Formats: sequence, C-alpha cells, structure tokens
Amino acid sequence: MGKGYRQGRLGEEIRKIVSELLLRELKDPGLSAMISVTAVEVTSDGSYATVYLSVLSTSGAENEQEEQQKALDAMNRAKGFIRNEIGRQVKLRHTPELIFKIDHSMEYGRHISKIIRDLDIDHEDEE
Repeated sequence: MGKGYRQGRLGEEIRKIVSELLLRELKDPGLSAMISVTAVEVTSDGSYATVYLSVLSTSGAENEQEEQQKALDAMNRAKGFIRNEIGRQVKLRHTPELIFKIDHSMEYGRHISKIIRDLDIDHEDEE
C-alpha cells in the first residue's frame, strides 16, 4: 500500500465527522451561510489536518468575503469541540490539530469557465 493511504483514510473520516457536525451539532450565528467540507489533508505524521471549506454565499458576491471570514471565525471558535468529537469517534493516539481554510477551487473554476465563454470560439466539426 502507498504511503498516503492512512492519511487519506483519516482525512476522509475527519471530513465525514466535520460535515456531520456542521449539519447537526454546530449552532453558531457565523455559520448562517451554506458551508460544506470539500477536502481534508492530513500531514504524514498525523499532527495536523487542513480542512478546506466551501462557503456558498446567500446574499451575493459583495458580501462573499465577509461571509467566508465569518465562517472561518466560527469554525475556529468551535475547533476544540470538533477536535474532541474527532478524538471520540476515531480512535487515535493523538488527534490532529485542525487548520481551517477556504477552498477557492469553485471560484477558480467559474473564472476559467468565464474566460472560455468570453473567447467566443465557434465549435465546428471538421471532417
């Protein structure tokens, strides 16, 4: 088996737990936007886990940065509770320290799609 197999499994378990907590347990006013966990990367020694969040803004693009910051602040406030739940549900000697980051891949994908649309290239089948 490859080196990253254990980190991948642990990352997926953490993603499931954090997603479930966001859905059912965490009640914070900063989490008013729709938030999803897109990925979790665990370091090779298992001491840190970077949790990537996608925040879907409910009010539009003008408040998107503000809502993302509110979501990060709320997740950082709940970091201890989340880490405790991970430690309770996954039997580990050391529960990884959590680092929350915003996943910008959807914004990047929309940007690339816009660029492609703006090129306005006609697709013709050449035979």
